[in-house]
Amino acid sequence: MIRGRDFGIDNPGVQVDFPKMLRSGITGSFFALYIPARLSNEEATAYAFAQLEELKRQVAANSDKVAFATDRESMLENASKGLVSIFIGLENGSALLGRRGVLEELYAEGVRYVTLCHSEDNDICDSCTGSGRWGGLSPLGRKLVGEMNELGMVIDVAHTSNDTVRDVLGLSVKPIAYTHGCCSSLCSHKRNLPDDLIRGISSRGGVVCMSIYPCFLSDDYAGFDDDNPDGRAMPELAKVLDHIEHAVAVAGVEGVGFGTDYEGINHTAKGLESIENFGLLVDGLKSRGFSASEIAKMASENLLRVISAQK
Repeated sequence: MIRGRDFGIDNPGVQVDFPKMLRSGITGSFFALYIPARLSNEEATAYAFAQLEELKRQVAANSDKVAFATDRESMLENASKGLVSIFIGLENGSALLGRRGVLEELYAEGVRYVTLCHSEDNDICDSCTGSGRWGGLSPLGRKLVGEMNELGMVIDVAHTSNDTVRDVLGLSVKPIAYTHGCCSSLCSHKRNLPDDLIRGISSRGGVVCMSIYPCFLSDDYAGFDDDNPDGRAMPELAKVLDHIEHAVAVAGVEGVGFGTDYEGINHTAKGLESIENFGLLVDGLKSRGFSASEIAKMASENLLRVISAQK
């Protein structure tokens, strides 16, 4: 929504819009209310609600294509009407202002996960690309974990430091999610997770969702400038499949999902430049021996299970 685009029309050369979603054959997708780390907490809150209002406007204007969903049941109901489901997440908990009331208001509006931070440490926790201000969760962050568990909001640890992930795993009584990133065993980018944390998340019923962003797929793209790639060839689809296979080997198929980060990135693995090409990923997994039921788990069922487990 921050790109000022009409999602109801088929926009040339973009990763996601509603017509592309319909053609892709997917049943639903999360739209993240992205909050840049540079915003003050008050600015972040206003920005989150402005994006939310724009998303609501565009969904209402395209009620023949999409509808909001908050769980598996509402997604299936939408699918029975030929509609693609729009789920909502908040990417950066700085917008919560440390107030339970803001968290509750966002939940009432349909938000079902909150990414605790983004590219910098905030009042909640340390970012994986921050300075280590708290050594993991802050006192406010520890309080927030309990509040999110009580309310039924999924805790997303993408972008957080490894110490933050460990703190969340030690405190949360509900399964958590890592919505987009890859495996540090295959690529050493700070955003990627080590095997012990992949295992820790999955062993508690959570899900780790694999991305398609070049920097997360291979150390060959260390220092890659997403805004100025200088004609570099993008990594092959095989790299995405490698990370998914590794995550499944560590976590089991029930602990893995897909988290592309479409529209949060400018470049993707080769062939996945648009959501309407998502079938290529499914075909690739089939070629690696995954069954239809295993792919269905990773495509939606695992994350939907985590959402249901919050209740």
